[in-house]
Amino acid sequence: MKRLYIAYGSNLNVRQMKMRCPKVTILGTAKLKGWELLFKGSKSGSYLTIEKKENGIVPVVIWEVSESDEKALDRYEGYPTFYYKKDIKLQYKEIRTGKRRTINAFAYIMHEERQIGVPSLFYLNTCLDGYDTFYFDKQILLNAYKNSMEMCENEK
Repeated sequence: MKRLYIAYGSNLNVRQMKMRCPKVTILGTAKLKGWELLFKGSKSGSYLTIEKKENGIVPVVIWEVSESDEKALDRYEGYPTFYYKKDIKLQYKEIRTGKRRTINAFAYIMHEERQIGVPSLFYLNTCLDGYDTFYFDKQILLNAYKNSMEMCENEK
């Protein structure tokens, strides 16, 4: 059984996704409206998540994943301890045809009580590679990074 998955962070990196989930297919791209990107985490590191925000926009890729791919993603994302899954209705643009389709797909969202943090440069660059691949506005990702840096500085 195949499911549709919304990627917004390191899973925009096609090479990494194909290694982790060999059966995935890229369906298209979308703008997730009413959400924002945040870097949050734990002592082991900070990673991207999304949270509701009026007027927010997050560029995303829609992947079609097999059951075994989803299990591999669950392990990678630390589901259900670190991230939970949420079904979101959105419209995406097909990569091959350019047609727009409305779908329900799942996203991994970090538990909201996690603290804002600063990611490693390796993780940030992995996400930036995905932004380059899909011609997303990198400023959205860089703004999330800048906001995290500022919030962490203010806590000191």
